[in-house]
Amino acid sequence: MTLPPEAYLWFKSLHIIGVVVWFAGLFYLVRLFIYHVEAKELDEEIREAFYNQYSLMELRLANIITTPGMILTVSMATGLVVMEPSWLTEAWMQFKLGFVFLLLVYHFFCYRLMNQLKNNKCNWSGRQLRILNEMPTLLLVSVVLLVVFKSSFPTNAATWFIVLLIILMALSIQFYARYRRLSQSK
Repeated sequence: MTLPPEAYLWFKSLHIIGVVVWFAGLFYLVRLFIYHVEAKELDEEIREAFYNQYSLMELRLANIITTPGMILTVSMATGLVVMEPSWLTEAWMQFKLGFVFLLLVYHFFCYRLMNQLKNNKCNWSGRQLRILNEMPTLLLVSVVLLVVFKSSFPTNAATWFIVLLIILMALSIQFYARYRRLSQSK
């Protein structure tokens, strides 16, 4: 069976939509984990209510948004590869698939953390979870650059300047978050 040419555009469009939904879920899910862990500092009378609410929000986000986004992403990517199987021989695609594999591991690791949080067995601190929350961002940037530049990634001074700006931006966000935490503790 041969697919019509417009099938490629449908696969590509739905793949991009799936990526946006999946990443939105991954970004917010770990943010909920941070709030969940930091609820330990609340008064005992209200702590349990917050734990229950965060557990419910995490489960709904994971099952209704994040995982369906992942399934849409992977299934539409499969359709794209079926239409363009030669991509599998290209280095950029092999690296991309490696990063996607890491994202899948991250996704299922989030389910593990979610279960630990629900059962009050999570030993991660808010700070550790904030660092974990940066992982999908790094993977997203890597995948987008691979897809856009493919095998012709520019390595001139302007490119490295942009990379440096991105790193500085990420560090400034971390420093600001730390500054805010320190200011609140005074």
